[in-house]
Amino acid sequence: MPVPLAPQVTFVPDEQAHLESIVRAHSTPQALAFRCQLILRAGAPDRPSNLQVAQELHCNRHTVGRWRRRYVQDGLSGLQDAPRPGRPRRFSPLIASGCAVDGHAQTRHVPLPRHTLESRRPGRHPPAASHLD
Repeated sequence: MPVPLAPQVTFVPDEQAHLESIVRAHSTPQALAFRCQLILRAGAPDRPSNLQVAQELHCNRHTVGRWRRRYVQDGLSGLQDAPRPGRPRRFSPLIASGCAVDGHAQTRHVPLPRHTLESRRPGRHPPAASHLD
């Protein structure tokens, strides 16, 4: 069965320089830097195949194909992590309680009501409200 050709990666002006600056930056996450290196190699003038790029960068050819395809479709934003499936992240008790903890010295040690923390523990139910008139 013949192997289909990988989509050709072409750069718009200044995009290659931007990718190179992302790779060189010390604050860039390693995953993003690797993806940028992969795209820079895939967009080289010799038009390497996914297998050639994978062998040079020591990864799987399917990884090269995935990021090449996402870059061709979405550009630089396609190299970012996609949202994870599943249940959304839960909020901490501080955020759920509505405390305005904003990092200022006056509000740094805001006491949290005890029932707020206890009601968030597994197997615990919030205390019943008492109605005193």
